[in-house]
Amino acid sequence: MATIIAERMAAEMEGDFVVFAIGMRVNKPWKLHKWLPVASAMRRMLKELERHPESGFLGSISSGLMLLQYWRSFEHLEAYARSRDHLHWPAWVAFNRRMRDNRGDVGIWHETYKVEAGQYETVYSGMPRFGLGTAGRLVPASGRKESARGRLVNQPSASEAGAERTPVGS
Repeated sequence: MATIIAERMAAEMEGDFVVFAIGMRVNKPWKLHKWLPVASAMRRMLKELERHPESGFLGSISSGLMLLQYWRSFEHLEAYARSRDHLHWPAWVAFNRRMRDNRGDVGIWHETYKVEAGQYETVYSGMPRFGLGTAGRLVPASGRKESARGRLVNQPSASEAGAERTPVGS
C-alpha cells in the first residue's frame, strides 16, 4: 500500500510541461478481439516509458479506461508517438487495421494540454503521491500555498526564465 502523506501538499514542476489525457470507450464489449489488445498495449507502453526517463515521460495516473500522462514537452510526446523503434507506433497501426471495417466498436480519444510554468495549482491532503505529485516534487501547502490562488502564481515559463528583461520606462 502506498504511503499516505497526512499533511496538505502541493506539486511543483520545473518549467513547462504537457498533460496528455487518453482513453478508450468500449462500445461493443462482446468484441474482445477489438478492445482487449488496446488495453494490453497501453500497459506495455507505460512499462516501456517508465524504463526510459530520457523519453520525456514524467509519470501517469489511471482511472478505468482513462489515463493521464505527464510529459516534459509536446516534442517528447510526439517523438515517442511517431517512433518506429518503440511500442506505440506498431500498436497504433494494428489498431487502425482492426478498426478499418467498423470504427464504432471501440472508441479512442486523447487531449493534449501544454502547461506553462506556474500556470497550474494542486493540493493533496491525506493522499499518497498522486497526479502531478508523481511527476514533480511535493511541497507543503502552507504559507502562500495555503490557497488555490496562492498556489496559482504567474511564474515565468522556461523560455522566459532565461530571457533578459527590460525595466518598464527604460
